[in-house]
Amino acid sequence: MTDPIPNALCFGDELPASGMPCLVHVEAHGLTINFTVEAGRGQPSSVPFSSMKVSAGGLDHDQLVLDWVGPMGRRTLYLKHPDVIHAFRQAAPDHLTVPLQRAVEQVRRVRHRHRMVWGVTSGIVLALVLGLWFGSDLLVELAVNRIPVEWEQKLGESAYRDFLAQQDVVKDGPSVAAVKEMTHRLTDPIPENPYTFEITVVKSDVVNAFALPGGYIVVFTGLMKKAESPEEVAGVLAHELNHVLQRHGLERIVKQLGLVTVVSIVLGNQQGLGGIMKQLSVELMTLKFGRAQETEADVTGVQMLHRAKIDPSGMITFFQRLAEKDGGRVEWLSTHPMSSARADRLRVELAGMSKQHTAPFTFEWAKVQTSLGAPASP
Repeated sequence: MTDPIPNALCFGDELPASGMPCLVHVEAHGLTINFTVEAGRGQPSSVPFSSMKVSAGGLDHDQLVLDWVGPMGRRTLYLKHPDVIHAFRQAAPDHLTVPLQRAVEQVRRVRHRHRMVWGVTSGIVLALVLGLWFGSDLLVELAVNRIPVEWEQKLGESAYRDFLAQQDVVKDGPSVAAVKEMTHRLTDPIPENPYTFEITVVKSDVVNAFALPGGYIVVFTGLMKKAESPEEVAGVLAHELNHVLQRHGLERIVKQLGLVTVVSIVLGNQQGLGGIMKQLSVELMTLKFGRAQETEADVTGVQMLHRAKIDPSGMITFFQRLAEKDGGRVEWLSTHPMSSARADRLRVELAGMSKQHTAPFTFEWAKVQTSLGAPASP
């Protein structure tokens, strides 16, 4: 006897990065989920309607996305089969009516937008196939927009864990507490933030910090020793957080992979994503962002600092001081080159912001630096 054909794809912490195919039945109480025999997942699981959140998404933006937290942790289910979606809409209780209507409207808007751009996209693809070098920002944007955040997180997490396994991680203490406070101040005001940021402090004299796709960020102690105030470190964090929020890492990876993989993702080929996740550990750790991406991270970083009531001028002064004193020998500057033009652009952005009172951090910066072995300030 063969397994019934799966009609959905399930993601979870203990499931493969590319998702686990499953068979979903809509019942009066909610959903019954059966994994294939080959998956070895045991008995069917039952998910009540009351625990679900509903949205639209997927590679083709025409799937119903269900989120819930159960005994095995957070789960995300992608429904694409029309009969299953129809049955779900018929059985769903009243409290899911509004989210379902929003999801349906989102699918309609995305499909309309896709119809408008497909003509232009097909022309670009044809030109590239005929020999033009791959570099179309439109194609890259289309491909990136079709990659679910859950896949992006799995991709970044793999490189993140591999890197940390070989590093001396600072697990607690004043420096970790300070970075956590900065991160909360910066990210709490973000509306509908799809990322759960994970920031790790690594013991190293390297003056650097970097971001990986999915919300993973590393801050080296050398950076915290070099900064003269917590506002300067918060400026670097704001910059890196916005590389994640703007999906810059994912864009660079898609560009590096080339046309064939990008087109396969744009056309909804899930194998394209599977290939990405097997290739990119080295590429993710050596990412260099483009000029436009750096500018966007600068500007959105300053705006983030302003919303968090953290003095944005620290971001500019720190970058400039490193460039002047170290002559480009600081690693952060080698991947995020600071120029007078970038500094001027940030000053213009600052000048256009409304004046407001900044709120100090609760920790003492001198104690944070002393805990890292930095010499005491005179």
